[in-house]
Parts: sequence; structure tokens; C-alpha cells
Amino acid sequence: MAGAQAAVGFLYPGHSAEDDYPRLEAMLAGSGSGSGGGPGMGPDSGAGPGAGPGPEPARSGAREVRLPLVHTDIGEDAHRVDALLEMGSAARLAAGVEELKALGARAVVWACTSASFVFGWEGAQEQVRELSRTAGVPASSTSFAFAHAVRALRAERVAIAATYPEDVAEHFTAFLKAAGAEVVAMRGSGVITAAEVGTWGREEVLRLARAGDHPEAEAVLLPDTALHTAAYLTDLEEALGKPVLTANQVTVWEGLRLLDHPLHRPGLGTLFTLND
Repeated sequence: MAGAQAAVGFLYPGHSAEDDYPRLEAMLAGSGSGSGGGPGMGPDSGAGPGAGPGPEPARSGAREVRLPLVHTDIGEDAHRVDALLEMGSAARLAAGVEELKALGARAVVWACTSASFVFGWEGAQEQVRELSRTAGVPASSTSFAFAHAVRALRAERVAIAATYPEDVAEHFTAFLKAAGAEVVAMRGSGVITAAEVGTWGREEVLRLARAGDHPEAEAVLLPDTALHTAAYLTDLEEALGKPVLTANQVTVWEGLRLLDHPLHRPGLGTLFTLND
């Protein structure tokens, strides 16, 4: 991939924290701030070049990265198993593929955790296989992004700090166990809608992470792509003193992994420094 533009396309359900993606794109390019923002920090809200003292320039061709995003029809906005199975159906995902291909996507990631892990390990694999067939490019989902990121960190024991109701979060626990991780703690927050999660700011995100942490956990996972976290990645790891994996962060990392285009970016957490 050296010298080639890395364009990773994302299928994102509804409208909640999709503005994390232009922020992450700017951070990968070394032109966006990794702190002090959150809800409402979209591409036209000052999160890009010139928005204050940005972090040091990224390495490994980061300025060649594009992260185009297409919204999928969310259906019913509910963290409930039946609604999530419909949200992640092949037809809903396929509807956005042609637009992503037109935007030059060379890999596609279903940017949703709950509407992938509810299918179980085998069902989630079939979901991304079908997405790859439809798109004609490599594909993955946020659930597999977490599994691969945990493995990349060499973390054997993890804790889950979820926004979801506990019955939904238990499906994520089962998914991670199928991936070979030991879940030492799981905390659900009982939030039903992505719309509500999308309103959370820095203090709510930090509170969630602290509440879900466990002394034996080698990493803490925040699995909701509706949660704004891109601006708080450094704050989260400093507060917990260990790696923190968040949904939109790992989703972008997974897309770059699909293209064999790893990037060094300290402001995006431990996960983006593994190639040091």
C-alpha cells in the first residue's frame, strides 16, 4: 500500500457519533485535535486543520488516508436483540455499498458493534462475508475490530463498559469469549437508544469507562459506535492507566488493517502505537 491512497469506507447506522470519523481522519493526518471536542464536532465545526494546536504530524503516509462514510437505515433505534438483527440485515447493509464504492472505498467496515455481535460469532462472520461479496472488497465489522484489536494488544483479560442494557452486552461478552478473550467484568448502562448515547460528552464517557474497569483487566472496551470517543482517547487511557479500546477508534484501525496500511498515531491511543 506504500504510495497508494488508503480509502476505507464505513457503513454507519443512523446519526449519532458519525462525526467521530472526520475527526479521526483529521487526527490521522496530524491536523485534528485529540481532545476538547465531542458531540457536534463534525467536518464543518472546526475539528479539522487550523482548529487549535494540532498534534505532531503522523507518520507512514497518514495524509493519504480517507474515511468516507455512508449512513444506513437504522430502522428502529433500539438496543434490543430483534431490532439489532434487523438493523444488521444484509439488505440494509447492501443499500449503502454502491455509494461507498463510488467514493473510492478499497475496504468496507460495518461500523456497528451491537448489530454485528448479536448474530453470534458464526453469524457475524457470514454478515461480513456477504458484505465483502456485495462490495467486491475486503470487509469487516466493529465486533471483529474489537476481537482483532484485543489480540493485537496481547490482552488476555478485558473489561466491558457498555452503554447497552445488560442482556445485549452479554452478547458482546459471548462474542469476545469466542474470540479467545477472558472477560473479567461487564457493565451495562441500560441505555436503549443510540440517539441518547450520542448526546454523551467527556464526563459521561470517562464515568462509563471508570465504572466498567476492573483491576485484573488489561484493557477496557467501550463497544458502542453511537458514543463519541475520538476526542477523549488520551484522557481515557490516562484516567484508567491502561489501554482503552473504543468502537469508532477500533473500527478505523480495522479498516486500515484490512488494507495492510498500519499507521502510527499516538493521539489515538495505545492501539495506534503498536507498530513502534
